[in-house]
Amino acid sequence: MKKSSFIAMTLWTISGVLFAIGMCMALITEWNAFNAGIILGAAGIVLAIITFLAWRWMENKAPIKVSGKTIGAILLGIAGALALGVGMCFSMVWGRMAIGIVIGLIGIILLLMLIPLIRGIED
Repeated sequence: MKKSSFIAMTLWTISGVLFAIGMCMALITEWNAFNAGIILGAAGIVLAIITFLAWRWMENKAPIKVSGKTIGAILLGIAGALALGVGMCFSMVWGRMAIGIVIGLIGIILLLMLIPLIRGIED
């Protein structure tokens, strides 16, 4: 394993844990730690961004070019993840199984559309 990959993996793990704990602190009302949770979650996001930039620098990768395709892929990923999450909420939290499955499947289809959009289709 390359040193840059190990460092990136370690920092990604730390940032993910910070974000997850922060969101738990903010969303579990029994903990009474909303403000501290938001700060910890934001710290996790900032560390993730720094990790991404540092990893690209260590790997000597070119800067990301912002294009319509990049923005479209990001928006499609966000829409797919939100649809999948809303479908899960309908099924597991609100007890509306049928509509939850339909919305969840729409989210999965949107996420699967990312593969040909980013990688392309080859013969």
